[in-house]
Amino acid sequence: MDINGQDFINAMSAIGAGIAMIAGVGPGVGQGIAAGHGAAAVGRNPGAKSAITSTMLLGQAVAETTGLYGFAVAIILMFVKPFK
Repeated sequence: MDINGQDFINAMSAIGAGIAMIAGVGPGVGQGIAAGHGAAAVGRNPGAKSAITSTMLLGQAVAETTGLYGFAVAIILMFVKPFK
């Protein structure tokens, strides 16, 4: 098996991209928990629906940035090839 430097870099980029996509698990779990707690809060106090919903959506938007950064890193690792 003959592996040159470019093949090694491509392989490590693919592995790194896969690891970076694991960053999408955390926001998914966090947003699911936030939505569940938001629904429970609205069930307990329907009058505060708009305040609860806006706060929940703001928190979910902040949590989603982690997944987006992981996705951006994965795309960069897959399509930007250094040392060509």
